[in-house]
Amino acid sequence: MLETWQHLPEKLNPIAFSAGSVQVSWYGIMYLVAFAIVYYLVRYRIRTEKLGILFETVQAFFPWAIVGLLLGARIGDVLIYDWSYFQNHLSQIFLPFDIYNHWQYIGIYGMSYHGGLIGVALAFYIFCRVRKISLLEFSDLFAPVVPIAYTFGRLGNFINGELYGRVTAKFWGMYFPADFTGQLRHPSQLYEAFFEGIFLFFIIWIIRKGSWRTGSLTALYLIGYGTVRFFIEFFREPEIIFKLFSLTLTTGQWLCLFMVVAGILLLNKRLITKVSKRRA
Repeated sequence: MLETWQHLPEKLNPIAFSAGSVQVSWYGIMYLVAFAIVYYLVRYRIRTEKLGILFETVQAFFPWAIVGLLLGARIGDVLIYDWSYFQNHLSQIFLPFDIYNHWQYIGIYGMSYHGGLIGVALAFYIFCRVRKISLLEFSDLFAPVVPIAYTFGRLGNFINGELYGRVTAKFWGMYFPADFTGQLRHPSQLYEAFFEGIFLFFIIWIIRKGSWRTGSLTALYLIGYGTVRFFIEFFREPEIIFKLFSLTLTTGQWLCLFMVVAGILLLNKRLITKVSKRRA
């Protein structure tokens, strides 16, 4: 039983099925499932919570969100983690085909969470400006829902055998085919799927109906994800590490610190506004 668990990644096929020369990956399917779940839960919130936002507005926004996420995540990955790819394969960043191998379909791989977050944030900002609606009110609609989407993204990473964790002696460690050292490693993708996804989702989902000021749920999401991801990075194989102000952290940890600070500043602004109105 234990041996089966430890060698599970070696038995997983990243390709779900093939249609001619096109191979459909589980990673891509996980993205579709994630979008579908967010769509359903946002629709559920609008229908049951009387939020004052038309569902037609959400329908109009989804194409913006998808484009912002995919562009941001892809650009973020090559700029933050794979600069050499950006320099040498600029034409292939967004192409799902290998132009050097008879245009073989390979899909789009390499997606950065923080790049995707920036891309979606820009999509939110531009869309809300165009539609003349409250940015924070609109983002609060999505904040309790988004974490569950990342559960499926991390499961896609696990099936791909990528973003595995650091070497460990723990019995729940796993062997990943892409790890040429053949060592037992933390299944950090599963840690992230649970804590960044399921755990954070249930917390924000449960408290979403509280007496929160506009923007507070967005702030709590930023703080929650940034905190959880910061600590999971200690189990994940670091891609880039650099030192700043006597602190040596991974790139992911530095970006998560910025998220937490941004969330605290936003939450503090909301709370100050709430207190000020009460005193008035």
